[in-house]
Amino acid sequence: MAKKVVASLKTGKGNNFTKVIKMVKSPKTGAYAFKEEIVHNDHIKDFLSK
Repeated sequence: MAKKVVASLKTGKGNNFTKVIKMVKSPKTGAYAFKEEIVHNDHIKDFLSK
């Protein structure tokens, strides 16, 4: 499935988007989890600063 997402992002308006992966620490358990999202290039810093 990842190949389809990457292939569709490389054509047309998909060049304006980036898949961002952020590591988040749980306050209760202290375990780390990964949050993935496809974000417009203008909003990458906003996503990572949350």
